[in-house]
Amino acid sequence: MATGRLGVGETLVALNAALGPGGPVWLKETRARHLRARDFLAPRGALRARFEDGQVPEHVFRAVACLQGPGVAPVLRCVSTPAGLSLQLHRPAVFERVLRAVAAYTAPATPASLGPRVLLHCPALRGSPCALRLSQLRAVLVADHLARALRAHGVCVRLVPAVRDLHMLTFLQQLRVDWPCASEKASTETLRSRALRELTSAHDGGTLPPGVLGRLCLKELVEEQGRAAGYDPSLDNCLVTEDLLSVLAELQQALRYWPEDSYPGLKHLVCGPVKVAGAPGTLMTAPEYYKFRHAQVCKASALKHSEDLAQDPAWIEIFGILSVATIKFEMLSTTPQSQLLLALSDSGISTKGTKSGTFVMYNCARLATLFESYKCSMEQGLYPTFPPVSSLDFSLLHDEGEWLLLFNSVLPFSDLLSQTAVLDCTAPGLHIAARTEMMCKFLVQLSMDFSSYYNRVHVLGEPRPHLFGQMFARLQLLRAVREVLHTGLAMLGLPPLSHI
Repeated sequence: MATGRLGVGETLVALNAALGPGGPVWLKETRARHLRARDFLAPRGALRARFEDGQVPEHVFRAVACLQGPGVAPVLRCVSTPAGLSLQLHRPAVFERVLRAVAAYTAPATPASLGPRVLLHCPALRGSPCALRLSQLRAVLVADHLARALRAHGVCVRLVPAVRDLHMLTFLQQLRVDWPCASEKASTETLRSRALRELTSAHDGGTLPPGVLGRLCLKELVEEQGRAAGYDPSLDNCLVTEDLLSVLAELQQALRYWPEDSYPGLKHLVCGPVKVAGAPGTLMTAPEYYKFRHAQVCKASALKHSEDLAQDPAWIEIFGILSVATIKFEMLSTTPQSQLLLALSDSGISTKGTKSGTFVMYNCARLATLFESYKCSMEQGLYPTFPPVSSLDFSLLHDEGEWLLLFNSVLPFSDLLSQTAVLDCTAPGLHIAARTEMMCKFLVQLSMDFSSYYNRVHVLGEPRPHLFGQMFARLQLLRAVREVLHTGLAMLGLPPLSHI
């Protein structure tokens, strides 16, 4: 039997190569209605541009039908349709390859090269939480998620500044943001002495404001060092203060153990502003926003269960996690460079709202309940113990919802992990793009697909021996879904919940 991790990217590369010279043509299907008949499509329009009259040569059909290679999924058939070349994978074989090696699909597909290093600097954390605006909170959450994604990919990440304000540290812990703390500032003596020697002195007519050590002409500095690429010529003079020297000293301290030839390039990740819908003049701080969402979560839970839960330590922990999940999915589900419009209605914390963090956590709890139910029934003797995965018959998985979960969630997840950790530091210009919205969108879609399947299919069937084979195959699939969900939540700093 073939071994190794299957990959959507590897399969697409092989499919495009089978068509001969030219740009990429094949597309992966994602919609349920398309996946009933095909998994990949080479659109008719693209085929017309590649082949005369759009007629695909017979040798191309043969090449696609016999497709093989590392990471390439096994093909069942390829046929010509009005939409184009329609390809379906050998689904039982794909189920077997993936579900017998679940761990391979919950780690990045492409390991990082040796010795990568990234320094993330988030200036918003130099103040107190009471002054933290919503736009700054968004930047903090983006940086925290990006750091987790990079580390999962094997990148060495240093976070600056180290937080010294105890109230800020407590707030970050409340938000489950993993950020370093420090008790004292880095020494600025060396930088201060150099500044006093080289900067425009305070004796040049008394034009410098109080507290300013001197003025630095950035344009001259850039020209002297030959680093004009990405420099904004509208930036000229910079006023050097003690606070600025403190920032520079800490950045130098963070780079102290790195070889000079491996210093990271300077790039800015700009996060768009956060606007509150229906309240353009409202200035809400980050702590106020957290308290607002937390109160909504507690209110919704009291309506669903009872007000006594507010005094239960276990539920207090759950309320905190749900509040943070709501906030992180709101703040991170939009491309960071774009403006974020924040709606503060109760719909943002509903377990029925299919785009909310609460909805994702709710389905995480449903998965936990499912496996707990199986365990209890097994202990009562209703079901046998879970058999070896190698003995399972995955040809019993033929529901369209089962293929949707595997093909759209489990199979491509390792590729997604790699994509969230991509930072092109070699691109020209001073700004850099990040794809921190991908994980939230992925987890929401996974939760929607799982919820639809779970509501329709009775996974734990009647305790009859002839039904156990399909039940165990389904449970193994949902084990993989659970692992993907837990890994994705960990990238957001969110622990899985066993009940809500």
